[in-house]
Amino acid sequence: MKTTQVLLAGATGYLGRYIAHQLIESGYKPTLLVRNKQKAKFDTKQFKVVEAEVTQPDSLRGLFEQIDIVISTVGITRQKDGLTYLDVDYQANVNLIEEAKKHQVKKFIYVSVLNGDKLRKIKVCEAKEKLGDYLKSSGLDYCLVRPNGFFSDMGDFLKMAQGGKVYLFGDGKPKLNPIHGKDLAKVCVDAIQSSDKDLPVGGPDLLSQNEIASLALGAYSKPSKIIYFPDWTRKLTLWLLRTFTSSKFYGPAELFLTTMAMDMSAPCYGEEHLKDFFKETVSKQQKRATP
Repeated sequence: MKTTQVLLAGATGYLGRYIAHQLIESGYKPTLLVRNKQKAKFDTKQFKVVEAEVTQPDSLRGLFEQIDIVISTVGITRQKDGLTYLDVDYQANVNLIEEAKKHQVKKFIYVSVLNGDKLRKIKVCEAKEKLGDYLKSSGLDYCLVRPNGFFSDMGDFLKMAQGGKVYLFGDGKPKLNPIHGKDLAKVCVDAIQSSDKDLPVGGPDLLSQNEIASLALGAYSKPSKIIYFPDWTRKLTLWLLRTFTSSKFYGPAELFLTTMAMDMSAPCYGEEHLKDFFKETVSKQQKRATP
């Protein structure tokens, strides 16, 4: 019986590494697409590792032969190396889709963002949603996995909590349930066999911003001290960033500041809890700081 062949693009990223190992655990034979084999540091006894530059379609030729499924986490958090969100989140994935079509790949799974249709005015989401539109019209079977944020994205709460205070806009009541990369990796691999086309997903704990702030402060064993700024200050900050800085600078902040005023709750999934993640992160920080 032929084993399903899966190609993973974006394997060296935070989520990509979790997906790579989840594919092995689930019995697949993954091919990992990386820019540099030596820097990627994957065990070549477990994985087939191939080099390519996804922004250059010619480098992809021949890599999709015998591939049944493509999973892409390709995207950038910050624009760098002269590349924009449209260059990477959109065009690089278009290159992958076109190569997949040439080789009759059965399914293309792309990791996008929750509420992307409401966030099209944000630079990074504009690129992701444009790619989603392209994938839907490609003729390929597909799944758009839509997480509402990773545990690692909650690092700003911890940074503030370390100083003893957490600052929020508005009343802190909007809810979200960020997800750990390990749990999201399972969702992405399960999507291979799923019939879902659009898959919103979050972690197991649906929390208000106030509750996340309290968890972050608790991880440092500090009393809950939350400072609230009126929402107009958030809007003013967004306007100032968009007006006086480039998208290369304000891209990540734009997404964070916009979603801070939105309900970002998604169907709950997984076993990893944000409270534990905060505690583990703080514990590691303290161990590194101990002489």
